[in-house]
Amino acid sequence: MPTNSPPQVPSAPDEDDAAGRDSAVGRDDAAGRDDAVRRDAREKVTGSARYAAEHSPPGCVHAVPVPATVARGRVTAVHADELLRRPGVHAVLSHTNAPRLGEAEDPTLTLLQTDHVPHRGWYVALVIADTLENARAAADDLRIEYATEEHDPGPPAGHPGLYAPEEANGGHPALRERGDFDAAFATSAVRVDATYTMTAQHNHPMEPHASTAWWEDDALTVYDSSQGATKVRDVLARLFQVPRHRVTVVSAYVGGGFGSKGTPRPQAVLASMAALHLGRPVKLSLPRRELAAVVGHRAPTVQRVRIGANADGVISALAHEVVTQTSTVREFVEQAAVPARTMYTSPHSRTSHRVVALDVPTPSWMRAPGEASGMYALEAAMDELSVATGVDPVELRLRNEPDTEPDSGRPFSSRGLTECLREGARLFGWEGRDPRPGVRRADGRLTGTGVAASTYPYLLGPSSASAHAAPDGTHLVRLAATDIGTGARTVLAYIAAEALGVPPASVRVELGSSTLPTAPLAGGSSGTSSWGWAVHKACTALAGMVRAHSGPLPPEGLTARADTAEEAGRESPYARHAFGAQFAEVDVDTVTGEVRVRRLLGVFAAGRVLSPRTARSQFIGGMTMGLGMALTESSTLDPAFGDFTERDLAAYHVPVCADVPTLEAHWLHEEDPHLNPMGSKGIGEIGIVGTAAAIANAVHHAVGVRLRDLPLTPDRLLPHLHG
Repeated sequence: MPTNSPPQVPSAPDEDDAAGRDSAVGRDDAAGRDDAVRRDAREKVTGSARYAAEHSPPGCVHAVPVPATVARGRVTAVHADELLRRPGVHAVLSHTNAPRLGEAEDPTLTLLQTDHVPHRGWYVALVIADTLENARAAADDLRIEYATEEHDPGPPAGHPGLYAPEEANGGHPALRERGDFDAAFATSAVRVDATYTMTAQHNHPMEPHASTAWWEDDALTVYDSSQGATKVRDVLARLFQVPRHRVTVVSAYVGGGFGSKGTPRPQAVLASMAALHLGRPVKLSLPRRELAAVVGHRAPTVQRVRIGANADGVISALAHEVVTQTSTVREFVEQAAVPARTMYTSPHSRTSHRVVALDVPTPSWMRAPGEASGMYALEAAMDELSVATGVDPVELRLRNEPDTEPDSGRPFSSRGLTECLREGARLFGWEGRDPRPGVRRADGRLTGTGVAASTYPYLLGPSSASAHAAPDGTHLVRLAATDIGTGARTVLAYIAAEALGVPPASVRVELGSSTLPTAPLAGGSSGTSSWGWAVHKACTALAGMVRAHSGPLPPEGLTARADTAEEAGRESPYARHAFGAQFAEVDVDTVTGEVRVRRLLGVFAAGRVLSPRTARSQFIGGMTMGLGMALTESSTLDPAFGDFTERDLAAYHVPVCADVPTLEAHWLHEEDPHLNPMGSKGIGEIGIVGTAAAIANAVHHAVGVRLRDLPLTPDRLLPHLHG
């Protein structure tokens, strides 16, 4: 049986330079840093980076969950005896014999506690066997009987159960009103009134959700694929009613999350439950086909946007009203109307959210929740206003730049949207664009261009870190941050080296374990700012200790610790956001209805960019997801069963390299002294925001028909094409 000693997180390599230089992708004072390799590059390409399901403690067995096959009801019988007679099957857990859990803030984690089935795909049993093959076969064969009940799968629009929640995701008020929107809209010279719809979308990270767990001496160790080991530790301690110091969670390497791993998910609970029941290590990986039902998704939305403006396109009235859905298990309200409170001048405004609880899987975070959905509708409506007024789409946005944040009245700490639009237009070659739709035709294809703006809030959480200086001149930075593929090891090493005044090659970063100094999860584009501030503070203190020390350092070295609870808790007098502008050029095949993106360009104002290479990866990764949002990604809810039909990567179509011939990300040199010592904003999510709208606007420019339902698949375009 393995011991419960703190797991060792693999070391990062010391090499910080690589031959050659990446092509210039922006203007930043981190000159030369884009020559540096990623700190985890060697581990990942050689396979020494170990993911959650790649740990196999001695005696480890395999668990496979069993999802409900009814849309709503109760489990009346679990025929476990038929399986327990099979060689290799160790146990079958259900609500009748599973360990009892404590209270959970998130009801989606109270698994195998009652016979209730809230939606299809809800886990109702867990099969544990000696091999993965035996566990899968037994789970497939487990007979479960149900008493079915009537279920309500929606749709949300027009549903009698719609209600106005108090808050949307992120703690935003669900309703905000300023001025008299109805009167201002009614008297506007130009009016846009349009409704935009989006189906559900799913995160689909490359690495499925997985955990390896074991107990020893009433202590729990879990290797988990999550975006925050500290949060998973705290939740497991509460569920299993043990002190937090008796739980160790390691998320050293994570193969993507995009929000679906931002909160603890079923695999960690079920693996820990099975390990407790059997008294031996248990490994569990959720099958990809089941992720759509149990790890969250971007909720479908119906968004009505109304804009009233004068003949010059200056907005006087703006309403953004969102209808969406949640589950009966847990309320999650996509905050899609919130970006309209930030973007444009709007003396008279109404932004609202309404939601209905249905017998469907629970939605949750997906990359840029709220902003990705809401900015699609808002920026498409802005394009419609451009057509209605005859004002160029770039110029229209410039005319509606607010002096302060419209909703709060606070000054912006920095707002680079104007420069993003102008620089993007220059790089894209926007000048001289023929505004007439449907006029660029060649070889059976229609070509169009479009633009959209993007924004994402600056978020910050309290973090802690330690920094150590050794006598040999090396330095070690430790904190419980999680690198989900974004390059956290690399950028934190740069921050530490700069604060210490030493070469980056002398700094090693250890992260990914709850045994390290507490750190918030990787989400909300807040990781670098939150973790980096704690690292900067600890390293600044360490540098002072080293300067004050006379002679060689002691054999044990020197260590400084810091936390930013006080700094993160201060309320800022500024509205703090990143901004960007995306430009797209598309071809639409008049025979097949297929849309091809010829060019996609993004220009961003996101504070100081600390690591150009990893920043570029984040920007273009987000833009690629925005392309999928616009053209291919869709999850259809089956009303007969209340679940999603596209449950694998064969049916749920994500973009591939061939879908984006030319993809460019640029950024501005933006100095903002009102953020953190590094001057950085988040960059992980703003790339997706605005991209779908830019592509949709380009499709309208190409064909001359406004389609308001995403994704823009060929079947939706074909009726409007005439060869």
